[in-house]
Amino acid sequence: MRTDFKQKLAQLRKWRVRAKVSGTAERPRMAVCFTNEHIYVQFIDDVKRVTIASTCTTSKALPDREKLAANVVSAKIVGVAAAQAALNKGIKQVVFDRGGARYHGKVKALADAAREAGLQF
Repeated sequence: MRTDFKQKLAQLRKWRVRAKVSGTAERPRMAVCFTNEHIYVQFIDDVKRVTIASTCTTSKALPDREKLAANVVSAKIVGVAAAQAALNKGIKQVVFDRGGARYHGKVKALADAAREAGLQF
């Protein structure tokens, strides 16, 4: 029963954040998804409903991708890789969508690494 309550709170957080965050071509939405094993990042234009760029822990462009997992160290690596993918597509400013996750730990590490790599939130 306790996990049902936590899942409901997470879903409510996700809906609350998503209602306020929307991406455009000039400033796309940086959507972050954490599973138990991997981290996924997408840059989405919500007006056209297209994904402009994406990266994840299973991306072939990342070195030592077999060792990456859903942890803080990997979040920093994926944050830098996501920023590079966005900058290669000409994206400098984004709107951060944490996907219902609280802004600490992995989420904060990924966001800080992306900022240090050149993205503006």
